[in-house]
Amino acid sequence: MFDDYRTDKEWRDGVFLCRTENSLQADILESKLRSEGIPCVKKYLGGSNMIEVLMGRNDAFPIDLYVPKQLLEDAQNVIVPVELDDDFDPEAEE
Repeated sequence: MFDDYRTDKEWRDGVFLCRTENSLQADILESKLRSEGIPCVKKYLGGSNMIEVLMGRNDAFPIDLYVPKQLLEDAQNVIVPVELDDDFDPEAEE
């Protein structure tokens, strides 16, 4: 999630936080950030904005998220990537 992380990349009075793969991920992260009081702006790459308007979602182009510079560290602490085990077996816990 933070692979393309660069704090020097600014847009609309915010700094780059992360790049999401689709509109669902962007909406989830934006909702989480806003629930913590951190404003967030989505920057649509390529034709992603048009695709989202026409199709209702975007799975073709990534979306970048930007937050105010003074809240960047707080936003990074809110959005923490967690590795999931591929061999998770829900029946093994019973």
